[in-house]
Amino acid sequence: MVVVVFRARVRADADLSGIEAVGRRMYELASAMPGFISYKEFQAEDKETLTLVEFDSEEHLLAWRKHPEHLEAQKLGRERVFESYDIAVCKPVRRYGFSLAKGRFEL
Repeated sequence: MVVVVFRARVRADADLSGIEAVGRRMYELASAMPGFISYKEFQAEDKETLTLVEFDSEEHLLAWRKHPEHLEAQKLGRERVFESYDIAVCKPVRRYGFSLAKGRFEL
């Protein structure tokens, strides 16, 4: 599994018209890509956003990274939306979880 941690700040003067539609389209495309696992987005009180995306392999993540519509959305983000962003591509060192049904378990 590969996890993308995308932290971003939106420009104060950003033109956000149409951005929600672009976001919906990116989710539609990404979630249909081979190897896609999940997407979650959060916003902190200071307005920084954090997006977590999981793919099953670097190969599948790279295919998403190079998707033509995704490349256009990236360009749009740099030109019109983001003040800054930081992307970390990570592989989990260890995974484990807990549920009432299973107790603590290793993944």
